[in-house]
Amino acid sequence: MSDASAPILLFDSGVGGLTVLAEVRKLLPDAPVIYAADMAGLPYGTKSEAQIAARVAGLLGRMSERYRPRLACIACNTASTIALGMVREVLEIPIVGTVPAIKPAAAMTRTGTIGLLGTEATIRQAYVDNLEAEFATDKLLLRHAAPGLVEAAEAKLRGEVVDGTAVRSAVDALTEMASGNRIDTVVLACTHFPLLRDELQAAFGPEVALIDGAEGIARRIVHLTQGQEFDGSASSMAVTTGPLEEFERLAPVFAGFGIEKLVRF
Repeated sequence: MSDASAPILLFDSGVGGLTVLAEVRKLLPDAPVIYAADMAGLPYGTKSEAQIAARVAGLLGRMSERYRPRLACIACNTASTIALGMVREVLEIPIVGTVPAIKPAAAMTRTGTIGLLGTEATIRQAYVDNLEAEFATDKLLLRHAAPGLVEAAEAKLRGEVVDGTAVRSAVDALTEMASGNRIDTVVLACTHFPLLRDELQAAFGPEVALIDGAEGIARRIVHLTQGQEFDGSASSMAVTTGPLEEFERLAPVFAGFGIEKLVRF
């Protein structure tokens, strides 16, 4: 990669990928970034696998042509578990996916019982079954779909009051399962969910560890761009597939990541 101004493209269905961007900024503060939010397609969790695969591959193909990124990261568990293989076949740049942090959770748990919160689409994927079989075959993995947490996280970023009912119902659904009272580690298998870390931690209690993959994703991006130059003066921006006026309500949030330019794709 000879163009130091070439950006890193972070793609998500909404703004959950900001949890990944936060970790990328810590490790690569000078990297130009394009944050792409498919707000017109939100939520992904209720769509079919075919719909998600076609939409994600199509959008990333067009965005890659327009923005010429050096690397693309699908900062969305649902999109990654469904479309990662297809996107890697379509694009000729490195693609980093986001998958549930089952491996580190299995290494952390003391009771052997792990909870997993994700979208409806994520928790039913064979990809998750395979991660469980590979890394947690001797553990008990309890899964729950919590789509209400996506909406609560987006609302929190907009400065609105968090829906405590959504948080409480998600936590109760896990802990009230058979052996749910033995959960000591919970995988946040949606990039939106760490935005609600404080609320979830309060509901689960201090004895339950919450884990997500954002830090590991950032380290992978660093590894794949090792030795490349970054033009710190090159501008970063955020793009949305939805109405720009709604997206602009998040301008203060993006400004905190050094992104001042918001546009419609």
